[in-house]
Amino acid sequence: MIRFQHSEYLYALAILPLLVALFWWSRRQRSRSLSAFGDPAIIQRLFPDVSNSKPTWKFVLFAIAYSFLIIGLSNPQIGTKLEEVKREGVNIIIALDVSNSMRAEDLKPNRLERAKQAIARMLDKLSNDRIGLIVFAGEAYLQLPLTNDYGAVKMFLSAIEPSMIPTQGTNIGAAVKLAVKSFNAEEKRYKTLIIITDGENHEEDAVKAIKEAHEEGVVVHTIGMGSPEGSPIPTYAMGFQTGFRKDRSGNVILTKLNEKSLQDFAAAGGGVYIRATNTETGLNIVLEEIGKMEKKEFGTKVFTNFEDRFQYALGLALLLLVWEIFISDRRNAWWRKVNLFGHISQKKAVYSESVSMSPKETI
Repeated sequence: MIRFQHSEYLYALAILPLLVALFWWSRRQRSRSLSAFGDPAIIQRLFPDVSNSKPTWKFVLFAIAYSFLIIGLSNPQIGTKLEEVKREGVNIIIALDVSNSMRAEDLKPNRLERAKQAIARMLDKLSNDRIGLIVFAGEAYLQLPLTNDYGAVKMFLSAIEPSMIPTQGTNIGAAVKLAVKSFNAEEKRYKTLIIITDGENHEEDAVKAIKEAHEEGVVVHTIGMGSPEGSPIPTYAMGFQTGFRKDRSGNVILTKLNEKSLQDFAAAGGGVYIRATNTETGLNIVLEEIGKMEKKEFGTKVFTNFEDRFQYALGLALLLLVWEIFISDRRNAWWRKVNLFGHISQKKAVYSESVSMSPKETI
């Protein structure tokens, strides 16, 4: 396993595209200036020692050296010892609604993005609990099984979009049934399901599925995204908003938060219901409820001994920088002597002159 002790230094790599653009612009400006001064071919003959390719090679070496320098400063480390560590926590599955109604913007920037931001912040407050992800609309899919790798959870979370499920709707019952299958069936404790949805247009079997899940030891919490007053659903094409969804009569559709259903779901699952706002999503309250639950001891294998490897990256960066410094902008002496195209041009000129001369002149 590889990790970076100072991963914040890796943000400095974002400067590389700017350096490339700046170098490209400077070379382009130089080319334009030479073209304005005169014929580039003639200018090249006047300055035969100047190389056009060496500055590019020097920049490439510098860019690679800069990259290894940043990597070295972030101190890459390799895990060398794998041990089993005992931790206490609970199993948490988050079922996230990704139907089109979650695009509504009564929560900023919209319901879905607000929920994703809140989940990411919740992950920062967890330590020993295992997390799983389910996405649902008209159907439900297990996006990520239970894991202690919060980094992986955030990665999968960032990729969630409404377009990933073609069947629209809000099939909460399917999400609950899938969550029950994802938990350990032999355990009757330590299991929590957090349903994040607007609760609109849910299927009939949702309450029944939640009651059955609670009998299996799953505590179900619900978080309502949106407002009871409703909000239009934006439509997009090529990443740009084109308008709002309309019914067959041409009227704009308003998607409303179904608080009554979500309250019933939480009551059936032995959990709590919280309505999200622009300032608070309610996940902190859910975390407090989870903190009151009985914890299970997990045995997790983790790397406990890491060795530094920064010296290799820094050494390579230094070697490339030295190489870049010793590369001259001028052409090599032996290459200047090899003027293949010049010789060919001279031969063509001599041949053309001899052909154009009359026989009498030739004699």
